[in-house]
Amino acid sequence: MKIGFVGLGIMGHPMALNLIKGRHELLVYGKRRLPADIKEAGAKVCDTLKAIAENSEIVILMVPDTPDVKSMLFDPGGIAEGLSRGKIVVDMSSISPIETKLFAAEINKKGCDYLDAPVSGGEVGAKAASLTIMVGGPEHAFAKVKPIFDLMGKNITLVGGNGDGQTTKVANQIIVALTIEAVGEALLFASRAGADPAKVRQALMGGFASSRILEIHGERMIKRTFDPGFRIELTKRTLTSPCRARPLSLSLPNTATTQELFNASPASPSAARAIRAPASLPRP
Repeated sequence: MKIGFVGLGIMGHPMALNLIKGRHELLVYGKRRLPADIKEAGAKVCDTLKAIAENSEIVILMVPDTPDVKSMLFDPGGIAEGLSRGKIVVDMSSISPIETKLFAAEINKKGCDYLDAPVSGGEVGAKAASLTIMVGGPEHAFAKVKPIFDLMGKNITLVGGNGDGQTTKVANQIIVALTIEAVGEALLFASRAGADPAKVRQALMGGFASSRILEIHGERMIKRTFDPGFRIELTKRTLTSPCRARPLSLSLPNTATTQELFNASPASPSAARAIRAPASLPRP
C-alpha cells in the first residue's frame, strides 16, 4: 500500500522503517531533515502534507501533542486538503480524546475514515515492532489497517469508536505514572529502613506486587540510571486530561497528586546532575 507517514521522531522513525521492511511504499514529509536510513530505505519525499495525502491510501501521524495533530491535519496545505473519499487517517499520537472526536468528525465529512491508535511500549517496542496499539474507530477501517498495525505491534485491540483509543491510552498512563510513583516510594522506604533495595525488588518480583514497572523502572531506580525513555512533559500533558474530568463527575485524587510530582520533576542540567550523584538509593 501507499502509506503517508508524518512524524519521524523517537517513536515514528523505527515505526516507519518497519513499514518499509513490510514492503509498503512510504511517503514522508520532506520540509525538515529526514533520517538518513529512511531515505536509504526508499521512502518517497513530498514537499507538502497535502501532497502526502493526495498520493497515499492511508496517512499515519505520530507527533507529540494535540495541537501538532490539529496543525498537520487542518492548517493550510495540510493533510485534510489532500484527502479524497475512501482514504484513512490514522493518528498514532497520544492526544486528547475529546479533540480526537472533533478531528474524526471533520475527516469523516470528506468521506474518509479516522482511527485513533495511540501506542505503548516506548522506543524499544517501536524498534522491535512489539508495541501495544489501542484503536478507536469503525470496524471496517480497523480491518483494513490491521495488517499495517501488525508490522508495528503485537497487542492490537479495537476498543470502540473514535476517541476510545485515546481514552485507553490515558488509562494506560494513569496506571504507569501511579505505579512508577508507588515503586519509587516503596524502594525508598526499604532503603531508609536498612534493607537492600535490590534484594527487596528481587523478592517483590515473585509476589503480587510484581509488575513491568517494578521490573524495568525499579531496576533503573536502584542503579540510578536516568537515561531518557519518554518525555516528562508528555506524561504531564497526558495526565492533565483525566485530572480535568469534571464533565464526567469524577475525582481522581491520586492521579492529580502524581501529576503534581511530575510537574515538580527537575528539568535543568544542574538538577539532573544532582539526581545522578548518589551511587545507590539513600541508606540510613
